[in-house]
Amino acid sequence: MRIGIPAEIRPGETRVAATPETIKKYVAAGHEVVVQSGAGIASSITDDAYQAAGAVLTDAAGALSADLVLKVRAPDASERALMRKDSVLVGMLNPYDADNNAAMAAAGFSAFALEAAPRITRAQSMDVLSSQANIAGYKAVMLAANTYQRFMPMLMTAAGTVKAARVLIMGVGVAGLQAIATAKRLGAVIEASDVRPPVKEQVESLGAKFIDVPYETDEERQIAQGVGGYARPMPAAWMQRQAALVHERAKLADIIITTALIPGRKAPVLISEETVKAMKPGSVIVDMAVEQGGNCPLSEPGKTVTRHGVHIIGEPNLACLVAADASALYARNVLDFLKLIITKDGALAINREDEIVAATLVCAGGEVLRK
Repeated sequence: MRIGIPAEIRPGETRVAATPETIKKYVAAGHEVVVQSGAGIASSITDDAYQAAGAVLTDAAGALSADLVLKVRAPDASERALMRKDSVLVGMLNPYDADNNAAMAAAGFSAFALEAAPRITRAQSMDVLSSQANIAGYKAVMLAANTYQRFMPMLMTAAGTVKAARVLIMGVGVAGLQAIATAKRLGAVIEASDVRPPVKEQVESLGAKFIDVPYETDEERQIAQGVGGYARPMPAAWMQRQAALVHERAKLADIIITTALIPGRKAPVLISEETVKAMKPGSVIVDMAVEQGGNCPLSEPGKTVTRHGVHIIGEPNLACLVAADASALYARNVLDFLKLIITKDGALAINREDEIVAATLVCAGGEVLRK
């Protein structure tokens, strides 16, 4: 089978869907791999490295016309026009974008959106959301530390003592947990909040204090459990209690990192403008949900703005700022997923009875399968 690796053309996208490590495995399995020249440059992978791994260099048309196309982001109209109707696409395709799903279906190829994989044990090795969120959580803390105009750790010097920075993490999924761990390594004092009660133990195991918003009804407690590892929108009454508590903790924080996302929906507002006004001058907010509307209404995608004396970082794709490792992890996720749809003799075999395959298959045969 011919596997194509095109360069990503979306602005700011620095990752690539295959690395020399994974290409060697594709070639060893008997596949022909074609890589668009320059596809890995932004991820610190040279064309020579791809060739040494057994790939053949080509142009965009050559990579996109392969039997199996591996991408990071969904193709645009110009890329879809170069793909064959009988081909298969694998990538992070934003399965909640109905227009994009329809456009891919109209192009005729089959498409798998890896973000839609269920949160089950068998799918852990192909969990692109976790691998990329892990990197994003790390980078969020590094960006905050770079913008914050004081030390992160406590320092005792001949000139006096410097207090440790106080960091507040909002949303304790994979990104939030990595943010806690990274901030802890830098010596900060950390608090964290999440709607899901089971994460309290994880937060405390990493050395942070959990901000506990009490549940007043069985409905609140049930919703807080989430679905498939994801948070669900909480009732308005609980959100009001959380906002009041967060407001008080935010006034003491030097750095706030917000990570709260709900798949397919606008990100919840966690840090209001009134809370920003109450924060200390020079404080920093990193809004990791800015691409889905933001956890802070003052954040702006792709910009660092200063509002009411607070620096608000709205970087929409933090994993792209660590492109080499992000690509390496993503490429391994893709490799593990392909084991589900490629037989040992190298043929495509899409088994729709497999729950991972069924969950990720967005379109096939001109039909949108994800509603």
